[in-house]
Amino acid sequence: MATFDYDLITIGAGSGGVRATRLAGGYGARTAIVEESRVGGTCVMRGCVPKKLLVYGAHFAEQFEDAMGYGWARSRPDFDWPTLIDNKNRELNRLEGVYERILRENNVELLRGRGRVVDPRTVEVGGKAVTAARILIGTGSWPAMPDIPGIEHVITSNEALDLPDLPRQVVIVGGGYIAVEFAGIFNALGAHVTLIIRAGQILRGFDEDIRETLAAEMQKKGITILREAIVRSVEKHGERYSVRLAGGEELGCGTVMYATGRTPNTRGIGLEEAGVELNSKGAVKVDEWNRSSVDSIYAVGDATDRINLTPVAIAEGRCFAETNFNGNPLTMDYANVPSAVFSQPAVGSCGLTEDQAREQGPIDVYISRFKPMKHTLTGRDEQIMMKLIVDRASDRVVGCHIVGDDGPEIIQGVAIAMKCGATKAQFDATVGIHPSAAEELVTMREKRPEHGK
Repeated sequence: MATFDYDLITIGAGSGGVRATRLAGGYGARTAIVEESRVGGTCVMRGCVPKKLLVYGAHFAEQFEDAMGYGWARSRPDFDWPTLIDNKNRELNRLEGVYERILRENNVELLRGRGRVVDPRTVEVGGKAVTAARILIGTGSWPAMPDIPGIEHVITSNEALDLPDLPRQVVIVGGGYIAVEFAGIFNALGAHVTLIIRAGQILRGFDEDIRETLAAEMQKKGITILREAIVRSVEKHGERYSVRLAGGEELGCGTVMYATGRTPNTRGIGLEEAGVELNSKGAVKVDEWNRSSVDSIYAVGDATDRINLTPVAIAEGRCFAETNFNGNPLTMDYANVPSAVFSQPAVGSCGLTEDQAREQGPIDVYISRFKPMKHTLTGRDEQIMMKLIVDRASDRVVGCHIVGDDGPEIIQGVAIAMKCGATKAQFDATVGIHPSAAEELVTMREKRPEHGK
């Protein structure tokens, strides 16, 4: 009988890898996790967590202004970007320590260095080969960068989280959730922001009413959106940069940020040489059990490019550990996974978009737009959009989409109802909380006419 150094070696100490490995270790498996950077991965160190802290910081800009409508004296304290970054970094250090302790408490050995798969049961770390019955790939994703002249002058979300000073004039290329989130952060803190997108609208893949509503609100706040625009080159001139578009237009700025998507971080770690099949994007092809084309090699999270959200990676990691180390076979259910965009205002979404739902059959659409109660005294010109999509045959709510500051918090509860198969009649029978924005979801009675929005 073959013997190995470990029952499981995981490459990548991000959300999915840590969850899978520490559960396996807790179930008695001999486990190790390999990490060449910081324990915690993209979400904790370079993504969701630090970005949300910056979003919180940015919100104070409008909150100080809004307070005047409630009787507070006109006063806006000075903002210090380095203080925010230092405090953010202190929290990340604390979280990394928490993650490392969790690994120790579950008997997981942390192997520092770059992991490379040598064969289906061997991983090389820092020149040393270690073996395992199973190998799990949890290497996440990395910002995708186009091959254009001057690309070496731009930053990505990685660097945006650690800028030494707040830029005063920023060009952001991209229209996805990372782009609109950073546009909101920089704009609220006082920068002039221009968003350049190749498409006609931001947030490709989201419901059209979310896309249109958020774009309108962003523009109200002073963000410029250049649509159907392509960047040809970036040049540096002293401390400033020039961005040239396909039509010949040039934009000057102090910082150029690219947020044009992310690709699976799977190249150069020996996967293809070991027989692991990757798709055209470099994602590991896996089955419902997270198993790759090689029986002993598995993958979870962004490295598989399924639904690239931290809670999904964590759930996939749990399914892997339960199935392989606890005798409890589990597979991930990808239906009705809620998501949020921490833009300003924020977005909450769950289920099908209107276009997706129409492809499956007749639907009814309910939509409401209104001013938040808070702004009846602040005078701020901002609206909330809430939308329910209902399958006409079953009356089930198959889509819920919100644009508004509380959208991410509201959508979590709605997602539970949708997971349970709630119908529109059950939404209608639910008593609302008054006064709140969320009560709108249980008081919408008028269907949107079929002929338009």
